[in-house]
Amino acid sequence: MEDETDEGPDRAAVMRRCIATRDVRPVSDLIRFVRGPEGTVVPDIKAKLPGRGVWVANSRAALETVIAKNLFSRAFKGKTEVPEGLSDQVAVLLRRDALQMLSLANKAGAVTTGFAKIEGSRGPILALVQASDGSAPEIARLQAQCRGRGPGRRDPEAIRVFDSGELALSIGREHVIHAALTVHDAASAFRERALRFAEFEAASPAKPDTVSASGLSGFPVSRNGG
Repeated sequence: MEDETDEGPDRAAVMRRCIATRDVRPVSDLIRFVRGPEGTVVPDIKAKLPGRGVWVANSRAALETVIAKNLFSRAFKGKTEVPEGLSDQVAVLLRRDALQMLSLANKAGAVTTGFAKIEGSRGPILALVQASDGSAPEIARLQAQCRGRGPGRRDPEAIRVFDSGELALSIGREHVIHAALTVHDAASAFRERALRFAEFEAASPAKPDTVSASGLSGFPVSRNGG
C-alpha cells in the first residue's frame, strides 16, 4: 500500500493527497492531521506540528468519511484513536483561527465598523463582514450601497460566517453588525481563513456562488477573489 503520510511539516509543499477522496489537491484545500504520542488523532490546521501527518479535504463530509471507514489507522499503519467529536473540534479551531485574524486586521487599522461609517468611507473595500444574526434588509441595503467599491471596481465580498457577539469580541466593540475590510495583508489573511471555515461546513467548496446561510453569502466568493 502506498505510504500516505508525509515526513513532517513542509512549508514548501503545495500539493498533497486526501486520504478520503484519493485526490491530489493544493494544501490550501486540505487539513493536516498527526498521530499524537498516545496514538490519538490531532488536527493540525496550521500544518506545523512535528511528526508524520496525513491530509484530508477541507470538508466535514470528507472527515466523517475518514472516521467512518477507519482510514486514519490505515494511513498511519497502526491503530489510531479518533477523539469523540473530532469534526466539531476542527470546526471550532477553524472558526477561532479566523476570528483571531479578524482581531489582528482590526489592530492593523484594516477594519471599519458601523453602517454609516462604512457608507461614508473612502477607498476600496475588500470585503463586508456582516453578522449572521443581523437584519437581512439592512445587510442587503449596505451591500447595495457598496456595489462597485471592491478592488478593481468589483463588488466587495460579503462574509456572513460569524454572529454579532463573535464579531464584537474580535473587534473589541460592544455591538457589531457591519464591518468593512480595507485592502490589507491582514484583511486578506482573515478572508482566507473565513472562507476555509465556510468550506469545511459547506457540502462542497465555496466557489463563485452563494453558499448556505452558515457560510459566506451575498456577493460571489472564490479563493482567487473573483
